[in-house]
Amino acid sequence: MKGVVLITGVSAAGKSTVAQALAERLPRSAHVRGDAFRRMVVGGRADMTPDVPDEAVRQLHLRYRIAANAADMYFDAGFTAIVQDVILGQDLERFMKLIHSRPLHVIVLAPDPAAVERREEARNKIGYGGGWTIAQLNGSLRSETPRIGLWLDTSRQTVAETVDEIISRAAEARIREDPE
Repeated sequence: MKGVVLITGVSAAGKSTVAQALAERLPRSAHVRGDAFRRMVVGGRADMTPDVPDEAVRQLHLRYRIAANAADMYFDAGFTAIVQDVILGQDLERFMKLIHSRPLHVIVLAPDPAAVERREEARNKIGYGGGWTIAQLNGSLRSETPRIGLWLDTSRQTVAETVDEIISRAAEARIREDPE
């Protein structure tokens, strides 16, 4: 897999773990963690909540622009850039337009809500705060996010199995044309 790989899904879907494992399998790769750019905002940070504050949306879209630029810069330097973040609904197509490098692969991790709940309970960080529920994000993923790229139900897969499937099905994840 060369180019840019975008891995998205709900919180606790396994994006960070899968992106890191995929990056470790590739000879020249960079793992671009979208959430790192959110955490860089110290004063005035507005986190996304279900009531969708305007400032939180502005900061979310800033974070996406920075992540896309970082991916393009890594690609220009000869790396496969693996970007992972929660990018749902129409933001998925918006994000794809921000990445200029090609080929672009889109991977959507879509484990069932019970698997997400188990993963959320087992990890050190909290993905479901600020009023969000697994049901809300899962609903947005499944009903509002365009069916672009390779969607994987990773509910019963190990990280290694997920990475194997991403690599073996890379052609299905590849976006054939620039998004309109």
